Amino acid sequence: MSLVVVGSMAFDAIETPFGKSDKIIGGAGTYIAWCASNFTPVKQISVVGGDFPQAELDALTNRQVTLEGVQIKKDEKTFFWSGKYHLDMNTRDTLVTELNVLGDFQPVVPESYQDCEFLMLGNLAPSVQLSVIEQLKTKPKLVVLDTMNFWMDIALEDLKKVLAKTDVLMVNDSEARQLSGDYSLVRAAKKIMAMGPKYLIIKKGEHGALLFHENSVFYAPALPLEDVFDPTGAGDTFAGGFIGHIAKTKDISFDNMKTAIIVGSALASYCVEKFGTERLREIGKEEITTRLNEFVQLSSFDIALV
Repeated sequence: MSLVVVGSMAFDAIETPFGKSDKIIGGAGTYIAWCASNFTPVKQISVVGGDFPQAELDALTNRQVTLEGVQIKKDEKTFFWSGKYHLDMNTRDTLVTELNVLGDFQPVVPESYQDCEFLMLGNLAPSVQLSVIEQLKTKPKLVVLDTMNFWMDIALEDLKKVLAKTDVLMVNDSEARQLSGDYSLVRAAKKIMAMGPKYLIIKKGEHGALLFHENSVFYAPALPLEDVFDPTGAGDTFAGGFIGHIAKTKDISFDNMKTAIIVGSALASYCVEKFGTERLREIGKEEITTRLNEFVQLSSFDIALV
């Protein structure tokens, strides 16, 4: 049984108050694969152009990422995004978006991917996400979906179709409010889970993340960091750590998802320390364990009630 990841593989050009990058490797699928492969082999579904470096594909292959499901359109260009972050690092302006090969992407699930036990659907058009679900002959043990407000604006009906087939939804707080039409995150969670997902993760950036399931709620803090150079991909890194831990342990209980959120948060805290995927390429098991222990200390306390 396997973990299948669906998401963009792209080029990014990023400017923050603390630096500027040239064209670098990015994309939701790329971040997720780099993170999840710390815990389990990954089977990737994506599309790139002939300009995507073979060395980058080889690097993922060396990380136990199978690329049979990655289409390479040699005569076309890879998806490109350029953005500039404001001083608070939470808001950004999109400078350039070139869909290129992503504009007409039709995913094809290889036969060797039909053993999919865990499916991670990175942020893409809901119609693409739904296509992958419908191509799988057996329903995965867990389907995790990431989406954004853009799809709520232009493809809400398609998004609702995907939500009906989703087990875990990941959105940020503003997206949860938009999707539900409710400002209260508690009420928003109930309305969203009524659309299909059994679990809802609301990401709050530097303020941590919330996990909802039925009437249970879990809050995970974010690690305070002295330096944040580039928040691009932090949410995808979080998703990669989350699904990587779930796929490794094969435990989809609420308690294990609590741990998975901490794992995802730990990896996201590394991602923002350098531009693009650079930091993710450097870390190994020892560093991940160290960061996880920091999270344990962050939220651990004893209290005596009198």
